[in-house]
Amino acid sequence: MAQWDLLVTGAKVFDGEGTPGRIEDVAIKDGVVAARGRDLPRDAAAQCVDANNQWLLPGMLDIHTHLDLEVEVAPALEEVVRHGTTTVLVGNCSLGTCFGAQETDGQEPIVDCFTRVENIPKSVLRKCAETMTWDNPEDYLKHFENLNLGPNIAAFVPHSMLRIEVMGLEASITRAPTELELQKMEQILEGAMELGYLGLSTDGLPFHYLSNDPHTDKRIPTQFASFKELRRLLNVVRKYDRVWQTTPIIENRLKALFYFTLTSGRLFGKPLKTSALSAMEMTAAPNSSKLFLGVAKLLNSKLLDGRLHFQALGTNFRVWSDGIVSPLFEELSSTAELIALEYDDYEGRQRLMHDPEWVERFRKEWRHGRTGDDFASWKAKRGLPDSLVIREPEKLIFDGAPCSEWDGESFADVMARAQKFQAGDRSVARSDSERDAFEKIELPLGDDADFALHMLRSYDKSFRFYADMANAENRSTLEFLLHENTLPGFNDSGAHITNMAFFDSNLMSLKLAKEQGEDVVAKVVKRLTKDPADTFGLDAGSLAIGARADMVLINPEALDGWEPDQTRKLVYRDIFEHEQMVNRPEGIVSSVYISGEMAWDGEKGATEALGNKPLGSYLTSGGIALPSAEVSEAA
Repeated sequence: MAQWDLLVTGAKVFDGEGTPGRIEDVAIKDGVVAARGRDLPRDAAAQCVDANNQWLLPGMLDIHTHLDLEVEVAPALEEVVRHGTTTVLVGNCSLGTCFGAQETDGQEPIVDCFTRVENIPKSVLRKCAETMTWDNPEDYLKHFENLNLGPNIAAFVPHSMLRIEVMGLEASITRAPTELELQKMEQILEGAMELGYLGLSTDGLPFHYLSNDPHTDKRIPTQFASFKELRRLLNVVRKYDRVWQTTPIIENRLKALFYFTLTSGRLFGKPLKTSALSAMEMTAAPNSSKLFLGVAKLLNSKLLDGRLHFQALGTNFRVWSDGIVSPLFEELSSTAELIALEYDDYEGRQRLMHDPEWVERFRKEWRHGRTGDDFASWKAKRGLPDSLVIREPEKLIFDGAPCSEWDGESFADVMARAQKFQAGDRSVARSDSERDAFEKIELPLGDDADFALHMLRSYDKSFRFYADMANAENRSTLEFLLHENTLPGFNDSGAHITNMAFFDSNLMSLKLAKEQGEDVVAKVVKRLTKDPADTFGLDAGSLAIGARADMVLINPEALDGWEPDQTRKLVYRDIFEHEQMVNRPEGIVSSVYISGEMAWDGEKGATEALGNKPLGSYLTSGGIALPSAEVSEAA
């Protein structure tokens, strides 16, 4: 009988330790790494794979996803696996499913919380919520035994859902918890830590709103928690050396800094590992991440003894919008009102957009900080804007326009021709369709606010455009990926399904590293594998003897000519009965193995095993053993 199940020969191995790549053979037996070395005997393996001229890496981690929902209807998570990611973390940003659907008294918390925060249509959310049979964190873990997981999965306890579980949705956004309720939250959280949950996730972004009446003007429950409540809950997380995942309170920088002090061991007795958003070169505020990283340096100093890192995105942060359906426009109160209406409420949006009071407010917000003659404009020019949403017409690029010839052009380009057309120069129209479009413009186009209003009134959700919100041209991306106070992984995989797709972020990180040489590749591989695995206490990200045989073969030459913006596209996903942004580069990932079994073949696609048998597992923090009993009948 063969000594090994699989032998990968001749690959350049980057094992996640940060050491230089070296040509090695790697042998797999019973789903773990059994041997590594040069010239291992091929006749000792049941199967041999020739990997000359390829890189062999540990399976990569994605530490910031919202795949909590997709994993229930498509546990293979094919869009993840095809990129060489073999472990994903869910329950981020205070949202998750470890308490089940939580549907009581006509309320749908999954729908109410996820719709606007993560830009997932209600029909998609309800389809996923229908599959949920559990109602507590323990049975949530057990149910993974019945799924044919592709990648491994690990979860945070989501704070918004924890508040809803204890207080109910209405109370969680209208009052503080009683002492008994706070004790109950601590008790539930402690039980989850004993089960091996990653920690607690919270959120502080000011444009994360609920979606269902009568709550559309309310933010998600976590944002109603006091510092005292967070401190008590995070003391539980601190006790177990787990992680606090959070987003900063960006509308109040001093308050954000005050909350971040919760990471300090000097102030609170023991350091608290804290994973926060985010380290990117923001288009509107290029130096904002330097401020964040300065805060991390201070809090992580010997003086304060903190453990704060910011999550870095490994690619350019390009965000698409379907008219007003976009995470970008939740930040403006006028456009947030449009988003708060039901997705199919065309008439409601039209009424609002023709309301003179709303129009005045929209114009004021659209032009705020851009008039050049006020304090807001002075701050914006110095990289300290009151709003991060991109409104400059030259930075908004059509990609799915009502006139196909507009695609690739900016709002400014099209508006300039439309203004000339309105002034009487009909020769500027380059086609019959453009002429028809210009003739339909009822507003005199005095500025770009008029043009934006016209587009929204005339085309509603049926035109697409994008803006590069951060990491433009990837000028600073690698610098952030390698910074001592960051960790790669702000990808939002599975969220904003028509707006962005950063499944490929790990691959882009490798591309950027390769441009600087293989010593940098070794460092980046460590950042994508062992570093996050160690931070979150997971059995992943390693090719050491005895480690899980989650690994990826990469064709390094294919990285050279690849540009992620060219392979991002909108496709129809049968599992959602809805379109989704994906990124599907070809030729880079040669194969993906999970627990020693091939899950992805770069030439043929998903293997028969992916989705038809369990490959990945639920991973606990610290290797805590999962409950072995069957899911209770009550669940």
